[in-house]
Amino acid sequence: MKTKKIIQFTLVFLVGFTAFAQEKKWSLKESVDYALQNNITVRQSQLDQQIAEQDLKSAKGNFLPTVNASASQNWNFGSFIDQNGSRISRDSRGNGFGLNAGVTLFNGFRNTNLQKQAELGIESSKIQLDILKNNISLNVVNAYLNILFNREAVKQAEEQVAISQKSLEQVQELVDAGARASADLLVSKSQLASDNERLVNAENNVVLSLLNLSQLLQIPSQGFDIQNVDIDLTEAVLAYNNSNEILSYALDNRPEIKGAQLNIDNAELNYQIARSAYLPSLSFGVGASTSYQHLQGQDDVLPIVTGFDATSGEAIIELQKNGFAEQIENNLGYNVGFSLNVPIFNGLRTDANVKRAEISKERIVLALEQEKQTLTANVEQAFADAKASLIQYEASKISLESQELAFQNEQDKYDLGVSTSFQLEQVRNRLINAQSSFLNAKYNYVFKTKVLDFYLDKPITE
Repeated sequence: MKTKKIIQFTLVFLVGFTAFAQEKKWSLKESVDYALQNNITVRQSQLDQQIAEQDLKSAKGNFLPTVNASASQNWNFGSFIDQNGSRISRDSRGNGFGLNAGVTLFNGFRNTNLQKQAELGIESSKIQLDILKNNISLNVVNAYLNILFNREAVKQAEEQVAISQKSLEQVQELVDAGARASADLLVSKSQLASDNERLVNAENNVVLSLLNLSQLLQIPSQGFDIQNVDIDLTEAVLAYNNSNEILSYALDNRPEIKGAQLNIDNAELNYQIARSAYLPSLSFGVGASTSYQHLQGQDDVLPIVTGFDATSGEAIIELQKNGFAEQIENNLGYNVGFSLNVPIFNGLRTDANVKRAEISKERIVLALEQEKQTLTANVEQAFADAKASLIQYEASKISLESQELAFQNEQDKYDLGVSTSFQLEQVRNRLINAQSSFLNAKYNYVFKTKVLDFYLDKPITE
């Protein structure tokens, strides 16, 4: 019974959660924030940053000493030299133990440059993450605006369907009364069918644009929706007279340029690391070792001469215990020393590595210049696009007002019987085209100004 209640509660919770998820309408800021926190590519880039931090940890470890312990077990069969330097002809087993430590004192500043390079790696990974987040933000904003655009297109299409339906009803009454020819009825029906098709296409575009945004956010598309935003363009003006200010800021602050500059620093470090192979390296080491040996079938004893017999002159030998502990202690030895390695000739490999690093550095310097040229072209193009979109918006607004007035005049003439239904529909089609052009110009202008904000590192979600 208790289990049944738990299942019922779980089902109620899941149904309620699903309903809440479907009723949620995403704002632009929520959409961008969610994408930046959950996008798989962003999370992979964050993991790359963690890897770079571990690279730095490893580079710092190059300055620390290395410590190693060793142990061995061996068996000897037949003749061999024992610990005392005597040749023994019987089987034995033995152990060896060692502890060694070493540290590099100098290797041509290679370790220093490797640490600097690892630090640059962290900075570079952060910059790459910033670039990725910027691009994702811009893509989400574009997708969000596309939904709003398509929804306004649906409203326009619905208005035209309503107008066509009303016109058809009026024409039907006039045809029935004999005041209009039946051909006018066919024209009205054709226009209504065309408007209905336009409405269906507009609704499909809304569905597809919602699907596109949900895929960018990498969440299920079922029940996904966004908040409607009223875009007020009563004062549509550009904040800048030219692209100079935008370009100056972008060249100093855009992560693409900072990343290219870091690449130059990294290339210089690669060059220095390659040159370090010309210099000698010095290391210091200490160690301790001991061993144990046991002759098979014999006790661990050590013969010690304690004196000589006065009569025969033979040595008096005493067998002392020489077990594992005694041998380990007695055989313990230490070593300490320096090791100097001076490179003289290695088949020109160092020369080739240095030259490759030098050429690579020159290529990366050119890559920075290319990045600056690309950014300059993009900023200038973005400003030109924004300026053109403003002009297009203003022109389309005037055109729409003109077409609305022309349609109203043609409607009045049609009501007076001066104009035909064909002429009225021709004028209305021009009005529909003007509405579509105005809607395109409106959202194109909004997005182009967002692109300018993007290059100025201003919030693009407001």
